[in-house]
Amino acid sequence: MDTTSIFPQGDKLSNDWFTGNAFLTAFVAKDKNNEFSAGNVSFEAVARTHWHTHPKGQVLIVLEGEGFYQEEGAPAQSIKRGDVVNIPENVKHWHGAIAKSEMAHIAITNFKGELQVTWLEPVSDQDYAAVNSK
Repeated sequence: MDTTSIFPQGDKLSNDWFTGNAFLTAFVAKDKNNEFSAGNVSFEAVARTHWHTHPKGQVLIVLEGEGFYQEEGAPAQSIKRGDVVNIPENVKHWHGAIAKSEMAHIAITNFKGELQVTWLEPVSDQDYAAVNSK
């Protein structure tokens, strides 16, 4: 089986929104035909998004590695290659790699007007460590 990444690493994402190193290879930007953006997000081990919401939801398609997806008030769920996560609108959540593995997913994110994401506070190191210890 070929274990090389399908997509290049892409551009480093801002630590204003991510903890650790995460990268984006953009595929599709919002335009007159598409009310969404799509791209590959790759996370180094331990990297993760901050808490955030999407006004019209998001879909994640995990391509490689292992990670977590967690909605506020719910236990974190393990995600791995082949998993699809359908995130409802305005649900506070985060996602990223586990502590011992990289993870990459395609993110398809809908827009509501010009807004596609509202970034919130970082996932604390304590909360992240607790998720990884299970």
